[in-house]
Amino acid sequence: MALCLAAGLSGAQTAPPPQTTAQSAAPPTVRLRGTVQSVTPNMLTVKERSGEVIPLVISDRMVVNEVYPIALADIQPGSYIGTAAMPQPDGSQRAIAVTVFPESARGVGEGFHPFDLQPESTMTNATVADVAAAPKGRTLQLKYKDGQKTIVVPPDAPVVTFKPGDRSLLVPGASVSLSAQAIDGKPTAVRVNAGRNGFVLPY
Repeated sequence: MALCLAAGLSGAQTAPPPQTTAQSAAPPTVRLRGTVQSVTPNMLTVKERSGEVIPLVISDRMVVNEVYPIALADIQPGSYIGTAAMPQPDGSQRAIAVTVFPESARGVGEGFHPFDLQPESTMTNATVADVAAAPKGRTLQLKYKDGQKTIVVPPDAPVVTFKPGDRSLLVPGASVSLSAQAIDGKPTAVRVNAGRNGFVLPY
């Protein structure tokens, strides 16, 4: 399986997570989502959402972030967010989940892009220009350097943020979303987002 992943990594399109930017000189990145099966000082084994069990080398420079839930009301005008969403017939986007970025990550990944969470899903990283009450949830007006989008956030859409974490989050059963690259021919975890105490990441 590791060899298959290495081949996939070498041929995949770069898909950076919301809190990272792609480096043109860096190896292609693959995003994996699932749960930790086991961890040693040098290896992280993840059961991907497809059911495949994937062993990954832990990079010496691997970054770990803790993702945790916040309230929909925490999204305010001026917030910089990333939202996975589905296109709607009226041209708006219906949020699947929203990440409120810490101020240190403002501007990262700005724009509107296809996203790999679900078929036809999108990702918008932008500044909230306005927040309005909707019949159910909130309507956000987002602005980014090349345009703007209207996002409808239903009340059941998860809203999260993140902060620096450490490897103590990587325990069997932990929900993770990670970026992996083929380094020296081996599938290697370079960035991991993880939930604490059973919190399941929305994406």
